[in-house]
Amino acid sequence: MNHKIQEKMDYALRGTPQVKIEERNLFLTTIAERIFYALTLSQVRTSAIYREVIDKMDKEQDVQLFINGNLSYSDYAKYVQAANSKGVRFTITNPQHETPFGLVLATERRAIDLDNIFIEDELYEYDMGE
Repeated sequence: MNHKIQEKMDYALRGTPQVKIEERNLFLTTIAERIFYALTLSQVRTSAIYREVIDKMDKEQDVQLFINGNLSYSDYAKYVQAANSKGVRFTITNPQHETPFGLVLATERRAIDLDNIFIEDELYEYDMGE
C-alpha cells in the first residue's frame, strides 16, 4: 500500500501523533522549550504569589497560563485573577499522569529555551524531593 495512503489511514484511525508526550504530561500539556516558569503544587498552594510569574505576564505578549485542575480553585485563584486583569489566556488541565507541577507560564507558540524554568525555593525542593 502506498505510504501516503497508509499514513492518512493511520491519522484517521488514531489521530495526529503528538510530539514530546512525556513533556506534555509533565508540564500540563505544553513543552519545556516554551516555558517561562513552572511552579510546583506546593508553590501554587501557598498564600504568597510569585512575583516573577506576574511580572512575566506584564512583560510578554503571547503568554498562556496552564493550571493543574487537580488543585482547588482557592489554591490558584490569585493567578487566574491576575491573568484576567492582564488579558492573559489560561487553561485548566486535568492531568492524566502524575506531575509535581501546579502552574506553568509559557509562550503560546514560540520556543524560548530558557536554562532555568523553576523558582527553586524550599517549596520547590519539598515537592521535587531535594
